[in-house]
Amino acid sequence: MLHHFFAYINRMKYINRWGLMRNTRPENDTEHAAQTAMIAHALALIANARYEERYDPGRVMALALYHDASEVITGDLPTPVKHNNPQIKQEYGRLEGIANQRLLSMLPDDLREAYLPLICHDETAPEWRLVKAADKISAYIKCIEEKKAGNTEFENAAYTIRSSIDRIDLPEVRDFMRECVPSFGMTLDEISQGESL
Repeated sequence: MLHHFFAYINRMKYINRWGLMRNTRPENDTEHAAQTAMIAHALALIANARYEERYDPGRVMALALYHDASEVITGDLPTPVKHNNPQIKQEYGRLEGIANQRLLSMLPDDLREAYLPLICHDETAPEWRLVKAADKISAYIKCIEEKKAGNTEFENAAYTIRSSIDRIDLPEVRDFMRECVPSFGMTLDEISQGESL
């Protein structure tokens, strides 16, 4: 019997983000998921090393990698549409649940239990806060890159997303924003300065 889960997930690369915005460079769900997973992993490591947390960085990274998996079926509904109307938000949440169940049904029976928490997230879990923070940081980085390319379309989004990140009460998020994010606004020459290859 064939199992189509991974072929479906592979199609996340066809789901473009920021659908209502003019982009200088399109971003797809696969790129976003990979970047979010790297950031979430780093947040978990920072929290463990500096703040005596006990996250499993691998689990956090896996949760982040699959955090938008349902969009391979539902598509990416733009934030202004999804979040500005409570009825649409509720209905979209219901559709995400249906899409998640459909994805799980595409896995071999003996793997479903392992993928269940990755696809159907427990949004009350402490790890989920890291994933959501990483998701916002990834979106903010996209805004930085677009603004750096001269695209003023992302100025308001950058302000709004940065404000929401600043309200996250996690010291690891503040550390990452202070120590790592400014580099995304720099040129290759600037980030390579002093480095020997």
